[in-house]
Amino acid sequence: MAKGPKTGTKVADVRAKSADELGAMLLDLRKEQFNLRFQRATGQLEGVARVRQVRRDIARVKTIMAEKMRSAARA
Repeated sequence: MAKGPKTGTKVADVRAKSADELGAMLLDLRKEQFNLRFQRATGQLEGVARVRQVRRDIARVKTIMAEKMRSAARA
């Protein structure tokens, strides 16, 4: 399966999670995104690549959540 950078999430790992786990994961990623934005605004951010990685992880989780909702609606 597709794999992100070393600290990114694997798609297979995300797909294996339940809806509640995905929701919690999304919440954690959004909190991290907020903290990274705050650090960037105050000039304290060093690892700027992490901002992009978190944004993509959020998109990945939201996509898989939508896929699961669509497949549940069809069943």
